[in-house]
Amino acid sequence: MTTLLDLYEYAEDQGIDVDWVPLEQAPSLSIPLPDGSYAIAVNPWKLDTLEQETVCLAHELGHCKTGSFYNRHAALDIRQKHENRADKWAIRQLVPEDALDQAVADGYTNLPSLAEHFGVTESFMRKAVCWYTHGNLAADLYT
Repeated sequence: MTTLLDLYEYAEDQGIDVDWVPLEQAPSLSIPLPDGSYAIAVNPWKLDTLEQETVCLAHELGHCKTGSFYNRHAALDIRQKHENRADKWAIRQLVPEDALDQAVADGYTNLPSLAEHFGVTESFMRKAVCWYTHGNLAADLYT
């Protein structure tokens, strides 16, 4: 299982700067830099739990590892496409499908217990289950 510390170490190994920054609106963001590297800003003061920080960092790493960036002028469908790519990367890192199957076989059969087992938020776990079950991230359609 990938932990928050694993994600910070992975970012360092990949040459991705991660800094704690008091962001005004978002809890985190990532940007490509002119030299081809990436930087991530995380506002830990907007994150109440380690699970939230884990999910945010994995999501931002997903933007970096998939090259899924957009600017504020991008159409909403383009933004969503890039957000989905980042989420799918994060899901594969934090909740691999085989590990999810094993957890269910071991008795973790509801979202709260699965989220706790994997160290992620319940909403993220809902997305992961939706992705593996239905092939999309529209978790709100299946509640």
